[in-house]
Amino acid sequence: MNTDNLITCIIEGIENVKGININILDLRVIENAICKYFIICSGSSRTQVNAITGSIKKCVSKDLGEKPWHVEGLENCKWVLMDYFDVVVHVFDEETRDYYKIEEFWGESNSTLIETKY
Repeated sequence: MNTDNLITCIIEGIENVKGININILDLRVIENAICKYFIICSGSSRTQVNAITGSIKKCVSKDLGEKPWHVEGLENCKWVLMDYFDVVVHVFDEETRDYYKIEEFWGESNSTLIETKY
């Protein structure tokens, strides 16, 4: 699976249901990082977090024929993690993202904020 195509599909899935504050962290510059990229985004509610997760799964499955290796957090939809091996997606509700400030843990990475169309 091409990582660039995967990232494109994930971003499309997020944007399809109006996910916000999309940030791509390039972890390749960090020695022994667990994957190549983190994609972090937020939803305004737990319902939207669930919708974002479903939209990502649908887009990646339809376009690339792939499923996530592992998904965690669907029980409460405050923080859902989707593992696609080279790319790990973190979908937060806004309050949980503000609390954990996950981007600060990976400050050495290269960060790319995605401008949304809405």
